[in-house]
Amino acid sequence: MGVDVVTNRKMDVRMAEVPASAAQESPRYLLPNKMGRIVLLALEEVMGRNGVTAVLNLARLQHRIGNYPPNNFVKDFGFDELGQLLQALDEMYGPRGGRGLARRAGQACFKLGIIDFGPMLGIADLTFRILPLGMRLKVGFEVLAQTMNKYTDNLVELRESEEHFHWIMDRCGVCWGRTSSSPCCHLVIGVLEEGLYWVSGGKSFYIEEVSCIAAGDRTCSFLIGKRPLD
Repeated sequence: MGVDVVTNRKMDVRMAEVPASAAQESPRYLLPNKMGRIVLLALEEVMGRNGVTAVLNLARLQHRIGNYPPNNFVKDFGFDELGQLLQALDEMYGPRGGRGLARRAGQACFKLGIIDFGPMLGIADLTFRILPLGMRLKVGFEVLAQTMNKYTDNLVELRESEEHFHWIMDRCGVCWGRTSSSPCCHLVIGVLEEGLYWVSGGKSFYIEEVSCIAAGDRTCSFLIGKRPLD
């Protein structure tokens, strides 16, 4: 069965001529302060303030200790910071423990984010909640992908096949600057899991990261079942 594109990803604009000095510099990709703050607050929920302080120290992000980003949409929280933070989780707790914490933090990120973004995006109102489940899932994924593309420097594309949604990230802040022998974007898995749980009214779905840029793949891609597991 073919795969249809239902949300277009942002396209990079390339200059015809770029000065040699600029070409040698790597661009710094960013999240809005609000999202960086949500990530740190979510980590506090799952590991406590002292745990976050320890991870920030290990990640060499001491400037963020007791100094979380302000609650605004200014893009000033770097992909490099997010990648260092999540890498430090793996180093402190081991890959299994660190990724488990990242997954739980992703779930908390969605819960915190829906408070700020839900009313603004129209997915918290009654007309959305009464849609059939399949339509809620499709609209919810489209809105989430559009939000990521609009407010962050992530590049997200949503595709759909008969049995699955395909969440594809051509640029991913979660594994930015990291190398791994296996997919490591567990923060994204947590966000998607909690989003599905919220949209479906308490149901669980199959989710698997099937490719990861940190593991040498071209994209970070997630396979999501359309039918609830329970």
